Amino acid sequence: MSKPSQAPKGSRRAPELRPGDAAPLSWVDRAPAAIRPYLRLIRLDRPIGIWLLFWPCVFGLALGAVADGRSFPDIVSVLLMGLGSILMRGAGCTYNDIVDRDFDAQVARTRGRPIPSGAVSVKQASVFALALCLVSFAVLLTFNRLTIVLGVSSLVLVAAYPFMKRITWWPQAWLGLTFNWGALLGYTAETGRLDPAAYVLYAALFLWTLGYDTIYAHQDKEDDALIGVKSSARKLGEHTKPFLYGFYILSFLLLLIAGWLAGLRIVFAISMIVAGGHMAWQLLALDINRPLLCLKLFKANRDTGALIAAAILLGAVAGY
Repeated sequence: MSKPSQAPKGSRRAPELRPGDAAPLSWVDRAPAAIRPYLRLIRLDRPIGIWLLFWPCVFGLALGAVADGRSFPDIVSVLLMGLGSILMRGAGCTYNDIVDRDFDAQVARTRGRPIPSGAVSVKQASVFALALCLVSFAVLLTFNRLTIVLGVSSLVLVAAYPFMKRITWWPQAWLGLTFNWGALLGYTAETGRLDPAAYVLYAALFLWTLGYDTIYAHQDKEDDALIGVKSSARKLGEHTKPFLYGFYILSFLLLLIAGWLAGLRIVFAISMIVAGGHMAWQLLALDINRPLLCLKLFKANRDTGALIAAAILLGAVAGY
């Protein structure tokens, strides 16, 4: 496969082959040419995935702190979870691109990724992914034993994820199981145990991810149909919206229950109305036949996460 043509020396023009959903002329485009493909490989030009991996960790840390009678989680743990989110999201994306390189080459939005475009070889990507995993493991070792065990066990979910689109119509559900493992990690990092609040939080976030990733999948449904890739977007089709309302409503209710189980009360519940309103806005605005709008609404879940985190912290500080 031919490699993408390079910009003239000294030019700031972006390479011709770029991921279709990457922001134009981001800081990654101005990075040194030697590392630029690796920055794209771990999606640093599209940080939304880092946020969506990080927020469940924050929710788990915050609820764990509340369950132990504190208003705020340990700030060092928050920072370490943030670093871990960057590293593991990068490792996961690299691994996913290795497995999906033939599919990605056939999809307009993904054919510009470093591996299918030829900017990074499979061997180079494999070594890079291993290095990211090793650094992530070093970060994980700073936590307690239960958190370490849970963190290592998440690799089973990560390893299986790229293959789900080949065998089930619900790869988005598997992503929900994988992406929100950090909620359990965060909770155990604060408490050293798993309580009912942690399990209910995990269930709530699973449904949230199932919703927003179904929105995301509607970008690729035509290409997916051509190459035989399955997704919840293709499965639900024109009936997507009613299911999304169900996913988001159940997610919202379970978030309230998780907060109550951890010890949060009325201030948290009132604050969560804003987050619930933001989720409702996404679905009211959604047109599944407008790919750019689907991408915009998917990215809006970074703000949904921030609103949920704010509700938990407000409830914890208020104490009632």
